[in-house]
Amino acid sequence: MNTPGDEGPMYLDEGASAAAERTFEALPAARGRAFAQSWWGQAWLKALEDTALDGAQVKLGWRHARAGAVGAVSVRPGRITAVVQDPDHTRHRSDVLLQQLSAADWDRFLDMVADRAGHIAALLDRDMPPVLVEDAVAAGIELLPGIGDLEPACSCGAWDHCAHSTALCYQLARLLDQDPFVLLLMRGRGERELLDELQARSASRAEPPAGETAAAERSGAGVPAAEAFAARDILPPLPAAPPPVAAPGAPPVLGGGTPPAPGVDVAALEFLIGDTAARAQLLLADALSTGHPDSPPPPALTPAQDAVRLAAAGPGAAISARLAAGSGRDARSLASAVRAWELGGAAGLAVLEEEWTPEPEALARATGRLAAAWEDEETRPRLRVTRNRWTVVGGAAQLRYGRDGRWWPYRREGGRWVPAGPATDDPAGALAGLSAEA
Repeated sequence: MNTPGDEGPMYLDEGASAAAERTFEALPAARGRAFAQSWWGQAWLKALEDTALDGAQVKLGWRHARAGAVGAVSVRPGRITAVVQDPDHTRHRSDVLLQQLSAADWDRFLDMVADRAGHIAALLDRDMPPVLVEDAVAAGIELLPGIGDLEPACSCGAWDHCAHSTALCYQLARLLDQDPFVLLLMRGRGERELLDELQARSASRAEPPAGETAAAERSGAGVPAAEAFAARDILPPLPAAPPPVAAPGAPPVLGGGTPPAPGVDVAALEFLIGDTAARAQLLLADALSTGHPDSPPPPALTPAQDAVRLAAAGPGAAISARLAAGSGRDARSLASAVRAWELGGAAGLAVLEEEWTPEPEALARATGRLAAAWEDEETRPRLRVTRNRWTVVGGAAQLRYGRDGRWWPYRREGGRWVPAGPATDDPAGALAGLSAEA
């Protein structure tokens, strides 16, 4: 039998790092309830009952624990300790020793848990499902004690499990019900240390092997949602969501008597600052909206598309001229592009600037819709088709078929086709609108 203060070599792992000690306040008397509700707590008590040679001492210890005779319980690697009081108020320090896992055992256990997101999630939920213990056993690791694994050491001098060490084991079963990390601490790893090691291993598994990083970045590969959700409590916490902003802040006035640095256009810079504030406010409002998680992010704009978006905000002639030149357009082309943007955003701009040939199935569907749009041949205009564009023969009106299956009306002005209205599902209505305006 070991005595208090003498763990013996079988209970110390020289290679294991020290884990923090935890102390639990004395629990109240356990009247009208079983000591162990969880299956792992019951397994702990079974190990005690199978190990103890004197059944009478086990029953006496059960009564001690139920009466609340066990004081604060200290748990540290390889040992639990408490002071247990007899009915005559004699106090005894009692210890129960449990062999720690070796460094190699911990490596296998942590690798096994890190490879299975469900195991991480269970531990974080203070659960120890049987499959976790079974997987550990398959890896050669015994988490739960078996016969002879609980070694008593008590100041009363008993050589076997006495009433005091038995009472301590019953009380620990209540603690195990609440937190299986208590068992893992006895086996040699504290909760924070264990979670830090799991986080490091999970992070290393998330990193692609050498040579695959660039490919992963190109493909946009991420972490599986189940793995990220399971690791939510061991990752750094996210900051609280910012509050909504009713309106963007006013941009600063940069002119103040000091001449700008060479090449700095103060008016353009003020305009860009204001645009950035407005976009930030819209993005924040979208992120805080209830439908945001279910809405796919919009595609990123190209520099040429963004130039049109900026020009649509009316920045003035000088900045508009710079936007036109920077995007490869002249003033008239930029004006048409702005009109297309105002009518349909990026999709409207694409209809203005792209000419494409519909696939045979899409072309047949478009032709059928055109044929059904007019009641008879007399009212149907003569249309000449070129790729995705149907032009009225002898007229200044045109329909453009978008990739989304809608029709966009165009009018010929000054030798150019310019957007004349928003998209519609009715080609006859689009042309009728052009005729009415004319």
